[in-house]
Amino acid sequence: MTRGATAYIGLGANLGDAGATLRLALGELAASAGIEECAASPFYRTAPVDAGGPDYVNAVARLRTTLAPEALLDLLQALEQRHGRERLYHNAPRTLDLDLLLYGDQVLQGARLTVPHPRMHERAFVLRPLLDLAPDLSLAQGRAADLLAALTGQAVERLPVARRP
Repeated sequence: MTRGATAYIGLGANLGDAGATLRLALGELAASAGIEECAASPFYRTAPVDAGGPDYVNAVARLRTTLAPEALLDLLQALEQRHGRERLYHNAPRTLDLDLLLYGDQVLQGARLTVPHPRMHERAFVLRPLLDLAPDLSLAQGRAADLLAALTGQAVERLPVARRP
């Protein structure tokens, strides 16, 4: 029986073989100490929001974890570094981006970590795959499905399993 907390992680990449990078990162995440379960949404293609560059491949992972939120953040940042993540400027293209979206029902606001993720309710590339894993999810701003429906200007294209990059 698992004892850990449920956490949701946003995954994205738009440099290199983005789909392959997400698959590798999901496998590495699932195999990490402190991760008891890892389930992934389908992959989606999305245009960058508030940035330029190639389209992104995005997904969300649902974890059961015994790691504390800050330790989970450390793990995510280590995975990003292992995959060549550079933070050249705000919203720069990325080899891998891993964001801690939700950690149980905790609300945290610190210098390194804010949970729930402060902009996820404004991002179709987060809400669409998140709803695949948690269809009845509600956030402080409202039902996730309603929030997604209001984001009409952000196209999200589900990638067929056979075509996942």
